[in-house]
Amino acid sequence: MGVKDLIARRFKEICGERGITTNELATLSGVTPSTAYSMMDPNRRDISVVTVKKFCDGLEITLGEFFSTPEFDSLEQEIK
Repeated sequence: MGVKDLIARRFKEICGERGITTNELATLSGVTPSTAYSMMDPNRRDISVVTVKKFCDGLEITLGEFFSTPEFDSLEQEIK
């Protein structure tokens, strides 16, 4: 699994735990729903660090909390 897929999966996981839809995540984060849906779409996966930070802010978590998972820790290096 690539980093973009893992980021989308992590946001889906957190939203699921909190009962928040993708549209609600966008509203909480101050981004357009199209930005949120674009990030969740496996065919597009347009993800920027700024957007990840906005989503974390909307969810009231830090970037450290978001990325502090065994899955992120075990990602293979992108440079081969």
